[in-house]
Amino acid sequence: MTTVRPGLLRIEHVMGMPVIVDVRDEGVGAGPIDEVVSWLHRVDQMFSTYKDDSEVCRIDRGELVLLDAHPDVQWVLARCEALSRETGGYFDLRAGPDSTLDPSGLVKGWAVDGAAAILEAAGATNFAINAGGDIRLRGGALPDDRWRVGIQHPLERDRIAAVVETRDLAVATSGAYERGEHVFDPHTHRPPVGVLSVTIVGPDLATADAYATAAFAMGTRGAQWTATLDGYEGMTILGGGRVLLTQGFPAAG
Repeated sequence: MTTVRPGLLRIEHVMGMPVIVDVRDEGVGAGPIDEVVSWLHRVDQMFSTYKDDSEVCRIDRGELVLLDAHPDVQWVLARCEALSRETGGYFDLRAGPDSTLDPSGLVKGWAVDGAAAILEAAGATNFAINAGGDIRLRGGALPDDRWRVGIQHPLERDRIAAVVETRDLAVATSGAYERGEHVFDPHTHRPPVGVLSVTIVGPDLATADAYATAAFAMGTRGAQWTATLDGYEGMTILGGGRVLLTQGFPAAG
C-alpha cells in the first residue's frame, strides 16, 4: 500500500520495511519518486533472502553462478567481501546461525544511496530517505535549512538518545531493540553482549550500515573500533546505558 503526497512524500513498504521518501524541493513531482520506488522494488527482487527466486537465494542454493548474476549483485557481494576483510570478519555475509547468504547489512544502505542519486539527478537538493531507521539526508527540511534526526534510545521507547543535525549525511543504526537478535558475532555465532546499539554517520549509507553492523557484532570492543574509522563517526550505547561518542560525532547541543 502506497501513500502519496504528490511531489513531496511517499511511504512505500518494500524490503520488509516502510521506506519514507520526503522531498522538500518545489517542482520535483511524482515522476522521480516513482523511479525511486521502482528501484527499491528491483533491489528487493534481486537481493531478498525471503524470495525463492531472488538472485541471492539462487546463488546460495547453487542454482546461479556469481559470474552469471546481475552486475549489481556481483558488485554488492564483492563489496561485502571487502568490508569483511576491513572489519576483521565482523561484517560477514554468513554470520547468522543458519549460515545462509545474507548481504542485507549492506544492501539496505546501498539501495537508499541509489535512491538518493535518482533524486539528485532529478534536481532535488532537499530530501530525506528513511529505510527502517537508516537515513540519507540532503539539504534541509524546508523551511528549516537543515535536518534534525533523533536517534531512538534502545531501552526507552519514548526517549531520544541523541539528535543529529546536518545538511548532508548518512545515518545508520544497528541494534537488537527493533528486530530482536539478528546480528551475530561471526566468530562465535552468538549475539553480541554488553552493547545495545551502534550508530554510524558518514557520507555513504551503505558503508555506514555495514560499519554499524560490524561494530555492533564486536560487542563492547566496537566503540573503540569506530574511533579508528576514516570519514565516519560513531555513537555506541553500552548495556548499562553509557553513551560513547567518537570525537566528531555531530550530536546537536
